[in-house]
Formats: sequence, structure tokens, C-alpha cells
Amino acid sequence: MAGSKLVIKDLHVEIEGKEILKGVNLEISSGEFHAIMGPNGTGKSTLSSAIMGHPKYVVTQGSITLDGKNVLEMEVDERAKAGLFLAMQYPSEISGVTNADFLRSAINSRREEGNEIPLMKFIRELDKKMEFLEMDTNMAQRYLNEGFSGGEKKRNEILQLMMIQPKFAILDEIDSGLDIDALKIVAKGINEMRSSEFGCLIITHYQRLLNYITPDYVHIMMQGRVVKSGGPELASRLEAEGYDWIKKELGIEDETIGQEA
Repeated sequence: MAGSKLVIKDLHVEIEGKEILKGVNLEISSGEFHAIMGPNGTGKSTLSSAIMGHPKYVVTQGSITLDGKNVLEMEVDERAKAGLFLAMQYPSEISGVTNADFLRSAINSRREEGNEIPLMKFIRELDKKMEFLEMDTNMAQRYLNEGFSGGEKKRNEILQLMMIQPKFAILDEIDSGLDIDALKIVAKGINEMRSSEFGCLIITHYQRLLNYITPDYVHIMMQGRVVKSGGPELASRLEAEGYDWIKKELGIEDETIGQEA
């Protein structure tokens, strides 16, 4: 069976009339892990929000397709049902909705009507994955992200990823604010998802996450574009030398967009 493909071509995105992305090109296939790195304000989080359809981000040019279907014509919930998943940098708190209810509803929304996941199967899967992520079992009955620490929120995003099983995940700075123990657990969950039917886009500032998750491709974003791509050795060089050598190599002035949204 042929795998899935997420294709971004010449993507231009603006916020409140200010252009942030200025022609992003990226192609991710099932089975591939891609990492995007770059200085603050270069549009990395803007890219993730545009893929998922945040209304604040206006696509002015270019295309996003998932298995040949126009993602830009889909509503946010339709993008999720089609197989896209976003682990947000700052997950929202939702009072009155338990973690377990949210997850079961999310899973059933992607299944055919009348083919909902059986309750006991759901509970078994949830318990298994929470144990894998070293999560307290009472978190299943707590309201979604309410009162969670930063590390608990990020671990909960990975729980959602493992339960929902999307085609492609965009992980927006999933490592921010994590201590080393939490980072290892989050990375363990992401690595557990590796398969020929799953692709991942990891947005990060730091090499340290990539010490635990080895990407197939690393892309560098500057000034709203992908300016350089390579293998995992590219991230190691960035850790050692910073971004100045790329700026000099490409003749990029030392400036940023000034807004990372």
C-alpha cells in the first residue's frame, strides 16, 4: 500500500497584513521524520498553525496538499479527520471535559459512524499508553490540561498523539520547558510512533531533543523560507557553530521577521 504524502509548495502566509512565510517548500512522506530549526522569528510556528488552519494566519499564495487533496479548502476539524495532528506549543485548558472523554471523542470522530471504539478497548489502550508515558492514572479523569504543569501538558500531547494515531503530526516545540527526564519520556513516546504509516514534522530550537529523536531530514528556516536542508548531522553542526555560517554561506543579513506566532 502506498504511503501518505504531505506537500507544501510556495507557501506564503501573513498575519494582520504582515508577511511571515515567504515561499516555504516542504514534502513529507509516511515513515519520515523531519525537523525544522531556525532562529526566533523565522516563521516556524507560523508554518504549523497555517497547516492546521488557525484563522489568524492568512495564506496568500501557494498550496498544502495531503494525499493530493487540498488542505486549504478544509475546516480545522476536517484537517484533523484527514489525518493531521498538531501538538501545540501552549496547549489550552478546557474545563468540564475530561482527558478520557476528549480522547475518546477525538478517536471516534475519525471513525465511521456506528463503528466507535468499544469502551473497554479504549480504556485498555489508554491505560497502556499512560503507563508507557509514566503518567498518573488520575490524569484520565482530570479536565483537559486544567492545572497541569508544563511537563504534564506536553506529555499529554504525546498521549493524544499515541491514542489518535494520525497520518502526520506537527510537533511545535514539544521540548520547550521540559527537564531532561520529561524530555526523555516525551521522546520515547514520539519514537514509539515510528512506522511506515506515520510521518512527523518536529519544530525545535535545540539539538537536545534530536539527541533522543533522530530525524531523517533537518531543514533550516530563515526569513520565512527553508534555506537549507540536510541530514541529522546538520543539527549537530548548528549546535556546535550556531547559524552564522549559514547566513554567510547564503548571504543572509542578520535580521529576523520579529514575530514568531
